Amino acid sequence: MPWLKGRRPSWLIRLGLFLYDHMGGREILPGTRTLNLAKDPAGSPLQAKFRKAFEYSDCWIEDSRLVVLNARDAQDRGADILTRTKVLRTVREPDHWRITLQNEEGTLEVRARMLVNAGGPWVGDIIRGVVQSNSTEDVRLVRGSHIVTRKLFDHGRCYFFQGADGRIIFAIPYEQDLTLIGTTEAEHSDPNVRPVCTDEERDYLLRFASEYFSTPVTQKDIVWTYSGVRPLYDDGSSSATAATRDYVLTVDEETGAPLLNVFGGKITTYRKLAEAALEKIAPRLGCGQGAWTAGIPLPGGDFPQDGFDDLVDRLRQSHPFLTESWAHRLARAYGTDAFELLQGAREEGDLGKDFGNTITERELIWSTEQEFTRTAEDFLWRRTKLGLRVSSSSVEKVDRFLTALRAGGTPDQAHDSSPMSSVSGN
Repeated sequence: MPWLKGRRPSWLIRLGLFLYDHMGGREILPGTRTLNLAKDPAGSPLQAKFRKAFEYSDCWIEDSRLVVLNARDAQDRGADILTRTKVLRTVREPDHWRITLQNEEGTLEVRARMLVNAGGPWVGDIIRGVVQSNSTEDVRLVRGSHIVTRKLFDHGRCYFFQGADGRIIFAIPYEQDLTLIGTTEAEHSDPNVRPVCTDEERDYLLRFASEYFSTPVTQKDIVWTYSGVRPLYDDGSSSATAATRDYVLTVDEETGAPLLNVFGGKITTYRKLAEAALEKIAPRLGCGQGAWTAGIPLPGGDFPQDGFDDLVDRLRQSHPFLTESWAHRLARAYGTDAFELLQGAREEGDLGKDFGNTITERELIWSTEQEFTRTAEDFLWRRTKLGLRVSSSSVEKVDRFLTALRAGGTPDQAHDSSPMSSVSGN
């Protein structure tokens, strides 16, 4: 990913990347190098005044896939996964918690020797409202907005751009034929208010990107916008930008059974956070085996770090009806589990009903049985990003199928069920 020289001195950026290379360790990814943008393909979509960039390598993950794969992994190790289930109330006893849960099937009560509050943006609400603790610790919410545009460049690298305001944004190849640009930082006061990309944030990202690309990025280029909320530990900083990105773990056990509260955290350190949480949980429950996750792949991830292209090739060899882009999508979403999903299929018709955009009956059943999918929105936006491509009629067909499947109907009944409301990606 080229990092373009902007307002900061180039030597300062290079020093930072040198530290990034050496302090973090480089066992797999290559180190930083300098690019001549007049000769390197990375310079072709950019304004001619940009002559030099620094390229460094990092890892990429689709966050929604990361969530579902961790849930699958936990289930494989004995956890009960209850999606769309709300904690109504808790009662704290000296040596355990009584927790009342509610979902569409009704209410149930469970008991636990320890409670972990990993509510993200709602962690403070859970402390005060559900657990009814007197703790004053909380998070501050920061909204990050993104725009997805038509494909802006033809190579597979991404860009980091510096702005006059001291911030940076990225432009990343997205879903094979799109570009993702983000992100902003704005205060978000209420976790129950859905975050959306405002017109001001959209225009900010368009202006920012247009300062670097030779062809201005305009509103007409936008395919989709979305926003997320980062729950940062409230350390009293004056601005969202200055707030700590570190996680904070606290244990409350003065009035009964222990409660672990998780404040902050981010994708890049989530396994370290989990290990740190286990260090606090294990002695209180008399369990634990120390840190073990570093070398353990998530479901479907049991192939070499440089073996993705080979995985796609093997999928196409085993199932010749797959197009390149279809095999690429399945490999990226399911890894080696794609072979199990496609098991026994010699032609496309063996995968059942075709819902368009490479969505098949087989994949929807797999997603329901293996990945806790219940609605079209789950599948099209949370398990995949196929919502960017499907028509409203396809959304309705997927929703009807999943509704009937959830009710225990047959595939044929699912095709004929009455429609539910369609989902929107906005």
